[in-house]
Amino acid sequence: MRIRNIIAVFVLGGVGAASAAESYKFDPSGSTIGFSVHQFLGTTLGKFTSFSGRIEVDREHPENSSVTAQIDVRSIDTRIKKRDDHLRSAEFFDVEKFPRMTFRSRSVKRTSPQSGDILGDLTIHGVTKPITLHVKLLTPISETGRTRWSVTTDPITRRDFNLMFTPGAESVSGISQTVAINIEIEAKRAQ
Repeated sequence: MRIRNIIAVFVLGGVGAASAAESYKFDPSGSTIGFSVHQFLGTTLGKFTSFSGRIEVDREHPENSSVTAQIDVRSIDTRIKKRDDHLRSAEFFDVEKFPRMTFRSRSVKRTSPQSGDILGDLTIHGVTKPITLHVKLLTPISETGRTRWSVTTDPITRRDFNLMFTPGAESVSGISQTVAINIEIEAKRAQ
């Protein structure tokens, strides 16, 4: 029964009052928020190394549960410092003006006993767009209060969030407009 309740936490949760009986927080040491983007003949892989998130759970009324996350854009890591510094600059992410990406759930649809779709608002570079996260339980909650989830979404389009280089750079760079998102979240019960 405990596994079903934890699945309901993520898959049946939505926006609601903060009357949740339980809270879980993302554990960055066991989680990855990654992305990939095609450029010419190759693919650039990257991740964000600093982020936080919280799952508020109301077991009696799962519709009152919620999921929120914040990503520190400065923490972008594509394993090339010069590229990362350029991505942080005013020409792209402009981290001085837009230091964080955020996600806040609005509604959730259960798609199977161990998966679901979470509709929410993703804010990047000052632009908020709806996005659906496809969530799958990888590891049920353990005795230590930990659980693991795989999260994917349809690719996002850079242009939708005003993440564009100068027109000249865009035309010669060969960087795709679409960015694939791949996330694994380990969450632990908040103390």
